[in-house]
Amino acid sequence: MWTERDINRPDLSLIALATLVLAGSVAGQVVLDNPPEFAGVGIEEHLGEKLPLDLAFTDDHGRPVTLQEFLGQGKPVVLNMVYYQCPMLCNLVLNGVTNAVKQIGWIPGEQFRMVAISINPRETYDLAAAKKLSYLTELSRPEAEAGWSFLVGTEANSKALAESLGFHYRYDSESKEFVHTAATFILTPDGTISRYLYGIEYNPRDLKLALLEASEGKTGSTLDRLILYCYHYDPQAKGYVLFAENVMKVGGGLTALLLGLALFILWRRERSAPRPVHLAVRRPH
Repeated sequence: MWTERDINRPDLSLIALATLVLAGSVAGQVVLDNPPEFAGVGIEEHLGEKLPLDLAFTDDHGRPVTLQEFLGQGKPVVLNMVYYQCPMLCNLVLNGVTNAVKQIGWIPGEQFRMVAISINPRETYDLAAAKKLSYLTELSRPEAEAGWSFLVGTEANSKALAESLGFHYRYDSESKEFVHTAATFILTPDGTISRYLYGIEYNPRDLKLALLEASEGKTGSTLDRLILYCYHYDPQAKGYVLFAENVMKVGGGLTALLLGLALFILWRRERSAPRPVHLAVRRPH
């Protein structure tokens, strides 16, 4: 997205970075009209729509795969549309996702899956493998190798997937880089778009709740599902916020449970308490 010349000019690079990050922070359709080189770049949310799962790619081991192979296992998916030689924004997005995953304590491949797909058709699976290794090292979870895939593909297939996501990007011939916004996509186990997370830093709570939501509560512990019940996604806040009505319901339920438990304990104590002995007294005849 930026050349070395641009990066050495803080005014341009910082303005461009801020523009592309903020572009993903607005709900609905985002189209950047200024500066001109960013025209047509943005995100148009397609929540609830299913992705074309027959699209073919090549994984980081050089094997041909389709999107279908990463789905259908009852696990939600964290999807990133990036490219591996991106000089700035893609790395920031992947760094943000990695940091959030570290903090939620889940392992890719167990509770959920992660997939990164290159939008640059010139990139090879060797490059994808090198990028994957660097992020597995950063994650410090070697067991996540099978649960986090880095793919490459043809321009037609990457573009078709991006359009299905509403992820609009373009190639800038002057800088020879791809112009795109910063976002992470959460998919249900059947490949339906469940949530858009925007920016280059992700609240670990938001990521975990988005995955719980995408799995319809089938992923995570009972406590996790209870927390999901108390939060809902606020499009204006671009994150999960407490839902007061459900919090009150949970509080009322816990109060009733504690009261019932207290009454039960009192009843058990009363039942087990020794009864007074009544001695019979004989009256003289």
